[in-house]
This record gives sequence, C-alpha cells and structure tokens, in this order.
Amino acid sequence: MTAPMEMPAEAVPAEEGAPPLFILYLDGAEYDEELRLLVTWVHALLLPVYGREVGSSSPWCPRWWEHLEAVARLHGLWLAWQELTDPAAGPSGPALWHRDHLGAVLGELRSPTGPFAGCKVGAHRAKPAPVVDEF
Repeated sequence: MTAPMEMPAEAVPAEEGAPPLFILYLDGAEYDEELRLLVTWVHALLLPVYGREVGSSSPWCPRWWEHLEAVARLHGLWLAWQELTDPAAGPSGPALWHRDHLGAVLGELRSPTGPFAGCKVGAHRAKPAPVVDEF
C-alpha cells in the first residue's frame, strides 16, 4: 500500500475561509497565480492518479492550460476537490467528488470531440472559437 499523496502547501488556497473565485472571473496577476496553483494540483495529483493512457479515443493536450475550456472545467473540478476533501465535508466527501465531478469533467475533456481533439503528445492544436453573428 502506498502512502497518501501530499499536496504542496502552495496548492492550498492562500486565504483560509475566503470563498474561492472562479478563475474566469480573474485577470492579470490574480489569474496567473490561480492558474499556477491549478497547474500544481493538476500535475501533482490529478494526472498522476487519474490521467490514464492518452490515445485518439481519450486525448490529452500537453499544453492543456492553453485551452480556456479545459482551464475552466479543471478549475471547477479543483474547487470541488477543495470543498469535498475538506474534513468538514464529512467522510463521504471524496466519494461524492468522484461520483459527481471527476468523471463528468474528464469525460468532457478527453472526449474525441472535446477541447483536446487533435492534440497529442508533443503537439498542441489551438481551436478557434465558433463564428458568431453580430447581435
């Protein structure tokens, strides 16, 4: 049996008790710092534990932080992680995170038609936003 993973102290929200802000509401230095913390969580915990093998039916982009949809979904997943793995969430918190959040987010991101479609190891492919007519 392996020891439980410890998150780096920097991956814990800076202000205890302060409500977390969704990353898409941030800009400038605040966005950059929140993204740095998210990258730490994704690379230190999410991918080593839940990453699974990359393939055409379950792609992953090596530059995932350049896909705004991925940043938004992973940030939401991380916020839920923080809430549901806190001792105040009770002993079923982690199970709720797995059931209600993890599968849905990874399923969307790693779908063959998701934001990483066309990306592969060593190759990021930017996706243009859909064309929208003027209102």
